[in-house]
Amino acid sequence: MLNVKNAMKSDRLMKAITGMTVDEFLAILPVFSKLLHETAVSKERVRQPGGGAIHTLFNTEAKLFYTLFYLKCYPAFDLAAFFYNVDRAQTCRWTHGFMPILEKALGKELVLPVRQIKSAEEFIRLFPEIKEVFIDGTERPVERSKNKEKQKQDYSGKKKRHTRKNIIVSDEKRRVLVLTKTDPGSKHDYTELKESEISEYLPVDTVVNVDLGFQGIKKDYPDLDIKIPHKKPRGRELTKEQKEENRKLSSRRVLAEHAIGGVKRLRSLANTYRNKKEKFDDMIMNIGCGIWNYHLKSA
Repeated sequence: MLNVKNAMKSDRLMKAITGMTVDEFLAILPVFSKLLHETAVSKERVRQPGGGAIHTLFNTEAKLFYTLFYLKCYPAFDLAAFFYNVDRAQTCRWTHGFMPILEKALGKELVLPVRQIKSAEEFIRLFPEIKEVFIDGTERPVERSKNKEKQKQDYSGKKKRHTRKNIIVSDEKRRVLVLTKTDPGSKHDYTELKESEISEYLPVDTVVNVDLGFQGIKKDYPDLDIKIPHKKPRGRELTKEQKEENRKLSSRRVLAEHAIGGVKRLRSLANTYRNKKEKFDDMIMNIGCGIWNYHLKSA
């Protein structure tokens, strides 16, 4: 079994195993503990308190540590079971039992991204200081489905592999403000953005930075201050001025890549996704964004 006390002697080791520093871990532990207790109390008991076998994860600290360890290192259930000396089915139950509690804990800390914006007034209320946003798509590889229709849905022509996709709206501090629902990799970035209706509810004075995957956004949303690179004309070259402008836009837009890179510090969001539970891929993406925002908030 992993030794939590030993890991907590080093920030470097804690970040390698859980993605959090010791201080970040200890700060969110009371919130996680309270929610875990409330969840246990709400369930109908089969035995009296203290009855039954002693839990392998004998305290809240160990349960939070396991949950973060799974997200950061993304072991197969067999491997996690080997580390903790339990059956693989037990690690599966732990993962799906503790993950929603961690998501709620991050929500209590006000670090989860907004999943949907319904009006410009709501955007201003949630993010009153934001005057510039960065919109970008991010894809995660998934296992190739045996179902032919599912294969077609998941196949990304951009990545040349099967993926799941989200649109992320971030700010200049690299914080993830809005996260769209998880879609199959075949869906185009701009199509997903339009379906989410985020662009319709951005305040008109907001600067919006996008890449060439969002061709047509200037025409569809003329009231927004869109910053998008010049596309190279077929059979011709960009002018010197256009190339220089593209370089400046790229140096600014890299902040979106930094935000996505921060989220993907977790191997569960960078490695090939292999879980089968419905909507679990969306939950861990939401949690991953929350952990990154929590890290920025704590820095």
